[in-house]
Order: sequence, then C-alpha cells, then structure tokens
Amino acid sequence: MAPMEIERKWMVTGWPEAMEDKFAFEQKMRQGYVSVRPTVRIREEETTWSSDGQKPLQDEFILCFKSQGRLARKEVEFPIPVEKFREIEDLIGEPLIEKVRRTYALSENLSLEVNHVDAGLPTEFWYAEVEFASEAAARSFVPTDYGLGDYLIEDVTELPGQSMGEYWETTRLHKTDK
Repeated sequence: MAPMEIERKWMVTGWPEAMEDKFAFEQKMRQGYVSVRPTVRIREEETTWSSDGQKPLQDEFILCFKSQGRLARKEVEFPIPVEKFREIEDLIGEPLIEKVRRTYALSENLSLEVNHVDAGLPTEFWYAEVEFASEAAARSFVPTDYGLGDYLIEDVTELPGQSMGEYWETTRLHKTDK
C-alpha cells in the first residue's frame, strides 16, 4: 500500500511573524507536472538555510506520484538523478513553478510549511500547509492552539481548485496569451 499524505491547506499573506523563533529551514523549489490526474510531478528542492544543521544544505531531485483527494491521498515519492530530472523537465516543455518554502517547527511533531509561489509574477500567491499522521488529527487541528489563529484563517483544504496541480494547469497549460 502506498503511504498516505494527510494535510490541511490555508491561503495566507507573507511569512508568519509570530513564528520567527520556530523557523527551522528554507528551501527554494522548482516543480512541474507530467500529469495532474493522477499527479506525476518532479521537484527540485534546494535547502538554502537550516537553523540547526539537521536539514543538510543540498539539492534534491524528486519524482512524485499522488492519487486524487484533498485532505488525504496516496503519495509515493523518491529521489532521482539530476540528469533524469533535467530530461523530464525538457519533456514537460513549460516553465516550472518556482516557490520558496519556509518550514516552522510546531509542537507535537508538527511542522508549518509556508510557501511563496511564483514571486513577482501576476499569479503569485502564498499558502501554508500542515501534515498530519491521521485524518482525525487533521480535522481536530485548531490554529489558535499553536498561536496561529490570526494567520491560518482561510482554510481551503476541501475546496476544489486549490492544488498546485490545478495551479499548474491554469498558469502553464491553459494560458490565455497563447
């Protein structure tokens, strides 16, 4: 059985100022999609800063497969050589989505991942995610319990059109300027 990815997602604005003391690491990412239904994605992750050295400052190249779903879905991912990443990037033939992700340590082994997507483009936006061990834990998560009540306001987990794959389709595949 494929492992499950269980996460909630919020639209946000900027980095969470109240979490600066919990800032764990930052990554620059580029990702693109071979397919959206089901998701077949490549991603380059360059860790550019780490607070405690536990996250190495290195590049990783990842191939990922995801099933359908919003709160919970199956996910299989594994590292691939940079050469294979470049070949798949060439096959995709569209500019990859660029984002900066900052990860903040929360209590109970949870992490807040805040993403700034396509900075400087007209379509740029911010979102945050928290991954969970179970659907029950995800549904019972209350942002105010973690000092995030004023930050994690707009929960879009169950709303259609909020996945990065759907953003890919809108901004890379169905551009109005073609």
